[in-house]
Amino acid sequence: MKHVIALDVGGTGMKAALVGADGELLHQARRATGRDRGPDAVVAGILGFAAELRAHGVERYGEPASAAGLAVPGIVDETEGVAVYSANLGWRDVPLRALLAQRLGGLPVALGHDVRTGGLAEGRVGAGRGADRFLFVPLGTGIAGAIGIDGRVEAGAHGFAGEIGHIVVRPGGAPCPCGQRGCLERFASAAAVGEAWAAACGDPGADAADCAQAVESGDVRAREVWQEAVDALADGLVTALTLLDPRTLIIGGGLAEAGETLFAPLREAVRRRVTFQKPPSLVPAVLGDTAGCRGAGLLAWDLLEATAATTPDTAPTAPSDDSSEVTA
Repeated sequence: MKHVIALDVGGTGMKAALVGADGELLHQARRATGRDRGPDAVVAGILGFAAELRAHGVERYGEPASAAGLAVPGIVDETEGVAVYSANLGWRDVPLRALLAQRLGGLPVALGHDVRTGGLAEGRVGAGRGADRFLFVPLGTGIAGAIGIDGRVEAGAHGFAGEIGHIVVRPGGAPCPCGQRGCLERFASAAAVGEAWAAACGDPGADAADCAQAVESGDVRAREVWQEAVDALADGLVTALTLLDPRTLIIGGGLAEAGETLFAPLREAVRRRVTFQKPPSLVPAVLGDTAGCRGAGLLAWDLLEATAATTPDTAPTAPSDDSSEVTA
């Protein structure tokens, strides 16, 4: 069976899979990233994990993988195949594509940004299936975004496209590590909601999930914290949809696990803010933590397709029968 290798590298864990041509996960595996052992050890772990998957594919299907896709966090130069920077993993200018291709015996390798790769999967085979324009926004420790256009995800001129978490929604507000004040992720990420709820309820161990449960039970303080986050999120999303005009808006990440506790007030808050804009379908992500692996697999299949499309036909051409030739 034709398949590709897919790896999704996170700050603490790595997910890997063998992926079929339709995005199906044929085999899955997980292990710790091992960042406590340093950046070189993380790279070695990725290469070894990929080699193990290649061997598994040969054993199970009788043939090696056709390509590999790798999704990583931080700043990624997808064109050059370089992991430019990752604070969590300690990387600077790591040529991951070349290293992985070498370890896998020259196999074609695609490298992508983790959020854009997950967004590719949600847009193509998940919640945005069939949408020609979508915006994927995961609400986790921070807030990022992936802009989907006709089945691909836009990286931007410098690889920063989709950073919706750094839209300023509260000018002069809380300082953000990016250097600005009042960024969206300082008010509407799962981490921000958890911090606000911990302060409001007096429990330093409380998190966003606890806040959502308190909202559902009718706690007035929790509802205030939650509504502030929803309003900030709606402000950021309406700015994004004004610029991008997506057909589908996909919300994922830990905060989206609250279900309609989040989506009902969020849809209403967005509805109140739009004027001339066409409101998109606002839906929850459906692929969960498999999105990164599925997306990495899709990157690998896309690479194979692009390579096939640009490879010249080298088959010998039969001599033509030139009937115009005159013999004496």
